[in-house]
Amino acid sequence: MTDTPPLDPTDAFAELGRIKLSETDIDGVLTTIAGLARRTVPGADEVSVTLIRGTGAYTAAFTGDLALTLDDCQYEQGEGPCLEASVSGASLSLPDMTSETRWPRWTTCAVDAGVHSSLSIGLPIHETVSGAMNIYATKPGSFDQDAIILAQTFAGYAAVALANAHLYDVTATLAQHLQAAMASRAVIEQAKGIVMGERRCTAEEAFRILSRLSQDTNRKLRDVAELLVDRAQQTPRS
Repeated sequence: MTDTPPLDPTDAFAELGRIKLSETDIDGVLTTIAGLARRTVPGADEVSVTLIRGTGAYTAAFTGDLALTLDDCQYEQGEGPCLEASVSGASLSLPDMTSETRWPRWTTCAVDAGVHSSLSIGLPIHETVSGAMNIYATKPGSFDQDAIILAQTFAGYAAVALANAHLYDVTATLAQHLQAAMASRAVIEQAKGIVMGERRCTAEEAFRILSRLSQDTNRKLRDVAELLVDRAQQTPRS
């Protein structure tokens, strides 16, 4: 744990809104969320973000090894507040680990590690991904009702940032695919023109020739077209 100055919630929310998605990725957004939550929620000593894809849970971001240890203990046991909050989307407060009865094996692990209270807030992330923000404290009773409400509000802003990051990632990937498709079409059209000039054939006949060559050589049509274009560019003109 490191000493960092507390952050006003308004400033934290504003910082979440200022994340430049063109300069980071979803992992970077998650790391920012964990760091801001640790500085914003009163009583927080360490923070992590759990993600569940399919049946597998993992810690996508954490502010210290203590949080990672507590998360891993839950994953190994297959139960605990971060897993339940991830699945249900609920907020789960454990004010005193020594009197908690819902997950006795995990609370024993937590107390042994020096953690005596925690707060897990479900994060709506994506249709195929669920998650939770986990806040750990070394003292019992660290999170009063105001802290819980603030953590829930923070999680709402964090969910928006994650949704924007996911949308940006999907849009960027689609743009790359479209760009690649356009490039493929352009080189194929160039190759068709070369074949039409050499064979004195129509565009349809040129495309059939390229397709047959692709099948005979077991190469993608774009690769065949690129080879043909490269050969034409390297052939000296008489």
